[in-house]
Amino acid sequence: MKHLLSIADLSPTEIHSLLELTDHMVEINHRPIPKVPALRGKNVVSLFFEDSTRTRTSFDTAAKRLSADTMNFAVSSSSVNKGESLRDTVETIAAMGVDAFVIRHKSSGAPQMITRWTNASIVNAGDGWHQHPTQALLDSYTIRTGLNRRDGFDGLHIAIVGDIKHSRVARSDVQAFTALGARVTLVAPPTLLPPSIALLGGHDWPVDVSYDLDAVLPDVDVLYLLRVQRERMDDALLPSLEEYSAMYGLDARRAARLAPHALVMHPGPMNRGVEMVVDPAELPGSAILNQVTNGVAVRMAVLFTLLGSGSDLRGDA
Repeated sequence: MKHLLSIADLSPTEIHSLLELTDHMVEINHRPIPKVPALRGKNVVSLFFEDSTRTRTSFDTAAKRLSADTMNFAVSSSSVNKGESLRDTVETIAAMGVDAFVIRHKSSGAPQMITRWTNASIVNAGDGWHQHPTQALLDSYTIRTGLNRRDGFDGLHIAIVGDIKHSRVARSDVQAFTALGARVTLVAPPTLLPPSIALLGGHDWPVDVSYDLDAVLPDVDVLYLLRVQRERMDDALLPSLEEYSAMYGLDARRAARLAPHALVMHPGPMNRGVEMVVDPAELPGSAILNQVTNGVAVRMAVLFTLLGSGSDLRGDA
């Protein structure tokens, strides 16, 4: 595997292999000194053209725990503000010696384009509305461990609720969850669904669609809430956030209707009082902090798969 650009590029077997490798990375992270020399001498560059806290920090931590050298590219203080093109930026940094770029960009397809300009491995850390493959992998790992489903997701029902239209997380999660065998239901008002599935039926997504969260709640094993992405909305897609919250927000009443084993997940950052009305710390099934923790281990597995030699996972760095 040279690059990780999309979940669609991975077979179910490859997804399982990455999740199994993540088990080893979790063990490393539990050591007194959570570091191995697996990527010593490798250089991993984070190239983020959009703001990020969780993903950028998670990748940086993952690379350092594998003993890679890291460099974070700050767009706000770079020559991009002087008109430098994306290609010139990539080629300039690559000339310093780079083994992998971790790319986040507002334009869908940017990571794929960058593969033409460098021999380094490319990891897509989010491109526009398109893909966020490592988020889908860490979400899959969180469900795998939280519900003890090491062999796959056959029989699981996962509801993804909220701003599907603007969500690269939703697209990636649908591909990963269904590849592992889950049944997925998208729950949202028609204005927050992609045009191809806004009308029930006739779409090519391997999902069910519902406009009624309350009807879906009792039957789900995982409730995955998405953030309303106001920064990506050009049109008035909702009458108000208050009305959205009343219809699709998770409050105490709705939380009480979930099955006792059900997981509640969110990719962050959450809009408290909008999609998440109840305090997630009060939910016995909340897996949100586990998602953050698992993100480091999953990204360690991805970087090791792209850059590792297949050894050096046992000793300290």
